[in-house]
Amino acid sequence: MTLDTTQGKIRIELQRSWAPHGVDRFYALASHGYYDDAAIFRVRAGTFAQFGINGDPAVAQAWRQQTIPDDPRVLSGVRGTLSFAFAVANGRTTQAYFNLRDNSDTFDREPFVPFARVIDGLAVTDAFYSGYAEQAGGGIRAGHQDPVFAGGNAFLRREFPRLDYIRRVTIE
Repeated sequence: MTLDTTQGKIRIELQRSWAPHGVDRFYALASHGYYDDAAIFRVRAGTFAQFGINGDPAVAQAWRQQTIPDDPRVLSGVRGTLSFAFAVANGRTTQAYFNLRDNSDTFDREPFVPFARVIDGLAVTDAFYSGYAEQAGGGIRAGHQDPVFAGGNAFLRREFPRLDYIRRVTIE
């Protein structure tokens, strides 16, 4: 799978044996264009880069509560892996993040289970704009994402014009 972003292309590998629920959800969303034109709205430089709220508020709201069960851990949250974000156990929906460093010491204590890994383009993930940090929506647990769900990309482009985006996801 390739994510064509505003910073360049990222190729990722997904394997169901790593996280079957996570892989199935990401693949289904990607194959239906859910991540096309998706903002990379939460970037902690050198730590993680989060995306996964659809730019169309109606679509984003429709998926906001569509959870999947947690997967057992196979991989650790090391640099280059992708995991789903969540607020509560068995509460993963559409938001995912790239580990920009080895986050296993903290993230492996919770069900942040990697479902994919970057096989080409890791430097692209490091280049995502991080100047807004938590201001453009923050994490699910912080409770500050309502403006993003309500206003979509129009809100993000107006208020946070330097964000990077996933232009398109293609499945090889």
